[in-house]
Amino acid sequence: MPCVYISTNLDLDAVDTDPVFSQATTAVASIIGRPEHLVMVILKGSVAISFNGNKEPAAYAEVVSMGGINREVKRKLIATLGTILENNLSISRTRFFVKVYDTTVGRSKI
Repeated sequence: MPCVYISTNLDLDAVDTDPVFSQATTAVASIIGRPEHLVMVILKGSVAISFNGNKEPAAYAEVVSMGGINREVKRKLIATLGTILENNLSISRTRFFVKVYDTTVGRSKI
């Protein structure tokens, strides 16, 4: 099950976050090659984030998956999530950081 955890310093109380959830779910499922019903998206606002020495709108995300991650998938995930945050939350791509992690890397096969 892929999981996307997005934290931002924006107050999301008055923001329609439904597009972020639906677009992130669809994108991650498509890019990683998993069914949408297995994708979890967590979006947390009002997190204390300082980036480049200031507190302008910014976000940090982690994408965790059991398999399906390679260099090209990482590139696509970063680009697509950056577009989703820029279009829906007005967070500049230069104010966004993402960590992509495959839980099967380095694990022995049983």
